[in-house]
Amino acid sequence: MGKPIPEATFLTAPFWEYVQQKTLCVQKCNSCEEYIFYPKAWCPTCMNMELDWVELSGRGEVLSFTIVHQASMESYSGDVPYVLAIIKLEEGPQLMANIITCDPYQIEIGMKVKVVYEDRKGFQVPQFTLNE
Repeated sequence: MGKPIPEATFLTAPFWEYVQQKTLCVQKCNSCEEYIFYPKAWCPTCMNMELDWVELSGRGEVLSFTIVHQASMESYSGDVPYVLAIIKLEEGPQLMANIITCDPYQIEIGMKVKVVYEDRKGFQVPQFTLNE
């Protein structure tokens, strides 16, 4: 059994459709210009319902992280130890993802990262790697 594949809802479907094209997009309010992630039906800042999907740079920095030593699912057991991090993107939104292709013990708060895409049986999932 492989790693889980996220299930899209009517609100998250556009996010996952962009990710399948290896493009990182989030919502942006047409009124207050706030970036919004996790997808919502209206802007949590000004309550405007006119939201667009905009492409982000895919660059950010490590805001917080943990090194996982015991996999919560069998499908992750081959990855331990691995990094689960909160990434603050250059544009402001934060998201949780793994930091891959690096030594987990070298990760530090504030390190620069960039988005990469992990293929899970034909389904792309955004992850991050060090932006050197």
